[in-house]
Amino acid sequence: MEDYIIREIDRLGEMLLMIARKLGLLEGETPDYTLTDVKDEFGKAGCPIDLDKLLRHENPVRYLVEEENLSEHGLETMIEIIFHSNLDEDRKQALLSDALAYLDRRGYFSFRLHSLCSD
Repeated sequence: MEDYIIREIDRLGEMLLMIARKLGLLEGETPDYTLTDVKDEFGKAGCPIDLDKLLRHENPVRYLVEEENLSEHGLETMIEIIFHSNLDEDRKQALLSDALAYLDRRGYFSFRLHSLCSD
């Protein structure tokens, strides 16, 4: 129960942060990362996910949740990191759409990912 409450507090904080940015009350954007930066950070964190294999996979979202057993929150974070990389824009949008569809089917609304959608 405590984990659920902490996750919900995090989600409310994320929502308020996005609203503040949209209203112009908060300056600054999430920095862009190269895929090399992302892979380096995965290595430092001891993350077992092979980013190259993930991006070559036909359905990366299914790979992450079924083969890597990523939680909804983990998927949300992973897609956000990849979205802020220098990956091809069409590929980023496709990953974002797939992740949002998966999370929506699971009843998990991601303020973070929905805020990345084109206005």
